[in-house]
Amino acid sequence: MEIPWFVDFENKFRDRGFAVIGVSMDEEGWQAVKPYIREKNVNYRVVLGTEQIARRYGGIDSLPTTLLIDREGRIAAQHVGLVGRSAYEQEIGKLLGAPAE
Repeated sequence: MEIPWFVDFENKFRDRGFAVIGVSMDEEGWQAVKPYIREKNVNYRVVLGTEQIARRYGGIDSLPTTLLIDREGRIAAQHVGLVGRSAYEQEIGKLLGAPAE
């Protein structure tokens, strides 16, 4: 449900220095991820995650988990499970220094 929002956020905010990065924790790796990216028309970077990466960001116990990371690499917000689009837009606007449209 959130992926179309992230596609929109990438389009809407990239010119203001915002980037969406998807991290797939899929055990099947690119074999499973690439077809999904094509099917969902994902327009942002996607990387394969590892347990080491998950630990680096405080541990990821549930999926989906969404992190908003500021320009200094700090976690500005963390959401486990589904969160409303407007909540993301407000947080992104705050990170960019102005309310989201």
